[in-house]
Amino acid sequence: MIYGGIDGAVTTFAIVAGIEGAGLSHVNIVALGVANIIADGFSMAASNYSGTKAKFDERKRIIKIEERHIALHPEGELEGLRQILLMRGLSGAVLEEATTAIAQSKDNWIGLMLTDEYGLANVEPEPMRAALTTFAAFIVAGSVPLVPFVLRLEHAFAISVFATLMTFFLIGTGKSFWSLSKGWHSGSVTLLIGGVAALLTYIVGGLFHPA
Repeated sequence: MIYGGIDGAVTTFAIVAGIEGAGLSHVNIVALGVANIIADGFSMAASNYSGTKAKFDERKRIIKIEERHIALHPEGELEGLRQILLMRGLSGAVLEEATTAIAQSKDNWIGLMLTDEYGLANVEPEPMRAALTTFAAFIVAGSVPLVPFVLRLEHAFAISVFATLMTFFLIGTGKSFWSLSKGWHSGSVTLLIGGVAALLTYIVGGLFHPA
């Protein structure tokens, strides 16, 4: 959601700033902005789906391998499980009991191998959910810079700038829930990134402004 939201706001606002800098009509801003939201949003969603699907398939492939190893070489895999628990700090009778208990459930056994041997997450990837979330966030955040122009508000560009910068800050603040950064710091960094992207496109657009 953060991934799609940031890109949606940055790319759409960049289009708005570039066209405004070039002195073109607001109709162009709306047309190209909407086209960007649909096309780029779908592209991001498709890319996220493909990437997440690759992780999903890789996970399934590894599970098949571990199932085969457990079936063909149970003692070796059991020793591998024991070594994992040993590295986690278990020892003696507790180590043996834990190894035996976990080995009773093939799902738990393979799950532990996935996280500790292969470094995979406990949660199974959901490609479609990832794609839809990315697309929805892109649409919502990407719409913010366009709303003042769609509504034909007075000083539409100034309102768009303010609303989009606030969107950058809020997205960055939300990102702090999944990181160690403080909300104000994460929000400020995201605002800076988005603001710089828009400023650059505004400057480039100005190069094509009719004399």
